[in-house]
Amino acid sequence: MKIASTLAFAALLATSAATAQPSAPGELPVVRTTPLPEGPVPAAPDFPAWTSFVNGMRDLWPRMYDKVPPNLRDDPQVRQEVARLILEALAQQTLEAIGADGDHPVFLPHIGQILNIAQPNADTIYRSARITPGGTYRLRGTIGSLPIFKMAQFGPTPDQTGGGINALGYSDFAKLHLDASGRFDVILSPTRPAGSDGDWWQLDPRAGFLLVRQVGSDWAHEKDPTLSIERLDTPVQRPRPDAAELERRLHDLPRRTLNIAAFLVDHADGLRRAGYVNRLKVFDVTNGGALVGQFYYEGAYDLKPDEALIIESKVPNKCTYSSLILTNEIYETTDWYNNLSSLNNSQVHVDKDGMLRVIVSARDPGVPNWLDTAGYPTGAVQGRWTECDSQPIPSVRKVNVASVRDYLPADTPRITAAERDRQIRDRRSALQQRPLW
Repeated sequence: MKIASTLAFAALLATSAATAQPSAPGELPVVRTTPLPEGPVPAAPDFPAWTSFVNGMRDLWPRMYDKVPPNLRDDPQVRQEVARLILEALAQQTLEAIGADGDHPVFLPHIGQILNIAQPNADTIYRSARITPGGTYRLRGTIGSLPIFKMAQFGPTPDQTGGGINALGYSDFAKLHLDASGRFDVILSPTRPAGSDGDWWQLDPRAGFLLVRQVGSDWAHEKDPTLSIERLDTPVQRPRPDAAELERRLHDLPRRTLNIAAFLVDHADGLRRAGYVNRLKVFDVTNGGALVGQFYYEGAYDLKPDEALIIESKVPNKCTYSSLILTNEIYETTDWYNNLSSLNNSQVHVDKDGMLRVIVSARDPGVPNWLDTAGYPTGAVQGRWTECDSQPIPSVRKVNVASVRDYLPADTPRITAAERDRQIRDRRSALQQRPLW
């Protein structure tokens, strides 16, 4: 009976979702999706919460269109990318609407390769948890071996990614005590619990949101940490969610989606309007929730297919972490899983004179430090120095990509097409073996 039921369910899924058409031997079948049923919509009682959600979603496109820089609004390619950005924001906020619970919290996916909102760093895994202000929480897990594993506290209304709101405090997991098995156990609360003599972090009584950053550099060899959270001053079992709270979350979803999708959609355009095209400036996020100890620089780029930028900088003597990444015009990070569009301190080649020279171009220049624009002729470059003894702003020059080697040291290694192919495949493999979130 169980086998028959399973087969029937599988058949139902197959016939309701798609129809597989015969194909030639050795080829995958062609799948044609079945359209939605035609005819009148079945009668159902009015459900104001759902109607409000649908109406809000309908208004998302014109509201988002108004936020996109005017020179991009009517580009058919960019329109589809803006639609993707809305879907990314909707997915992120839907997970929050379904899974966030300050009394029974869990660390949820925040931003990253799939939820590519507001320029996630290629080396960082971002996870967030909703908490109830004033609560007492316990964090447990393993420390891993990443250079940076830190947690920020934010206020109770983080409609954005953590970069547009002020951090109330930071905690560094590396400073915790570990037991014989390498595990940490820390209490997070406004005041230290009576009788507690273990690790304790003070929780700002205004905090309603925790953001964890796991920053790696040597992806293939470092070990990511593990982490759990629980609230200690409420019953351990979770009651059935209240209907009014479920309704509020559904009603609020379109607004929150727009807030996060539109957060930095015009940032690259702002750099261009300020005159920072193919040149770099300090990106001051001192009061913007950025990772503590991190210094940013950035600029827009604009390149023809045969042009390249040479970004040149002295490397700090001491540095915990550094990186360079590319974004597109709406501030999605350029796909770093399938393209060489990011570089960090473990991946770059530093020349004998202590200089870092990075090439940004559409064509592979055949040198170690290449950032691939991956089909985006315009976008942004962002760099960061984290816990470094200096924070230089690199110089930039635009050259013909065919003459790049004329501006590099004579002993700059050559990278063949086969070596580049292997490099990107190994890179993708290492990234996929990290947690996605």
